[in-house]
Amino acid sequence: MTGDRTTKESARTLEPGRVLDVDALIDDPETRIVVCCGSGGVGKTTTAAAIGLRAAERGRKTVVLTIDPARRLAQSMGIDSLDNVPRRVKDIEGSGELHAMMLDMKRTFDEIVEAHTDRERARAILDNPFYQSLSAGFAGTQEYMAMEKLGQLRSRDEWDLIVVDTPPSRSALDFLDAPKRLGSFLDGKLIRVLMAPAKVGGRAGMKFLNVGMSMMTGALGKLLGGQLLRDVQMFVTAMDSMFGGFRTRADATYRLLQAPGTAFLVVASPERDALREAAYFVERLAADDMPLAGLVLNRVHGSGAAQLSAERALAAAENLEERGIVDQEGGKEGGRNSPENHATSENSATSENPAPSEAPATATPEDPTSPTEATSSTDSATDPVTDACVEQMTAGLLRLHAERMQLLVREQRTRDRFTARHPEVAVAEVAALPGDVHDLAGLRAVGDRLAG
Repeated sequence: MTGDRTTKESARTLEPGRVLDVDALIDDPETRIVVCCGSGGVGKTTTAAAIGLRAAERGRKTVVLTIDPARRLAQSMGIDSLDNVPRRVKDIEGSGELHAMMLDMKRTFDEIVEAHTDRERARAILDNPFYQSLSAGFAGTQEYMAMEKLGQLRSRDEWDLIVVDTPPSRSALDFLDAPKRLGSFLDGKLIRVLMAPAKVGGRAGMKFLNVGMSMMTGALGKLLGGQLLRDVQMFVTAMDSMFGGFRTRADATYRLLQAPGTAFLVVASPERDALREAAYFVERLAADDMPLAGLVLNRVHGSGAAQLSAERALAAAENLEERGIVDQEGGKEGGRNSPENHATSENSATSENPAPSEAPATATPEDPTSPTEATSSTDSATDPVTDACVEQMTAGLLRLHAERMQLLVREQRTRDRFTARHPEVAVAEVAALPGDVHDLAGLRAVGDRLAG
């Protein structure tokens, strides 16, 4: 009973009401933004690229924005390199278009400065060491700039669908928190904190400056003493008219994420930690009134022999191993190599094989000692050593199958915990591929699995 129950548990599929229809999502002209989010290492980049490719080949003009430092997206799409400008992907089979780009965090920050100040002030800001540290090293800048770039793409209204691959953050929630966090950093109150020590100067100013510096990353620690104060003063003076704009755009970006045309896909693997983080993210999206389309469960394992449970496979393997697979006394190798049987073998050969002069000239079919029949009888005999090898390999395969079935059961139980906690979330399962995705064919395969 236990084995049958485990088999049914491992082979169970999701109920129809909870299956995510990815094609319906990307075919809907009202869907303008798809945000793939989740913890690191769960396949967000591959999922985003596969969705973008599938949408393009189903007729939509699509752009995929990735923040993946490994640059696998460019390789899989056949592009030499990705940068801050969308590049068109060739060899798309459908009627749509696919463009891809990789976020350049600092370049995006530079574009904001250039777009909202005159040329002389923009140059003063871009050359300022304080700004260079801020634009490259402040915690949350990458997530904020991803949202800035998303806002820029959406405002151009050039694409039917924008697919966003969120940054590989420690926590998926960093993506939602970044706009407000960086916007708060750059609002008027903190600017006054930064300007005060620059105006006061001297040792008292340095002591007061430490309060503001505690909110920054370690990259700013490389700038020391009076030079730091001068850099801060010049930076604040040049950027004074822009700080309110950062806050305004952060709020606008947040509203864009809440808009009906945006759909969040939480990506996870069927592992406890990844699904726990996915559950937190689902709850956060609900709390912030952001539209969740569903959960993409990546790298789900399966078996073509799910009817054979782990318990039955292990029992069969143990039966084979306990039978004494290799028996030298009963095998040909034992008889052939044993010194005790050497003389007996020679005598037997002499008595059973007469001298050539005594052998019949020809062998008739009726002759029971016909050489032809003797050879045939020898070939058809069972080889104990061969049987032993076959049984040993069979036992090994049974144990491998048992491990796979145990993995399937663990994954199913993990999924069940998530669905019990969030039964309202639709789920699309993506079967694990035998290798890494490195071309458009691989992305199509992922898209096919996504669509079920």
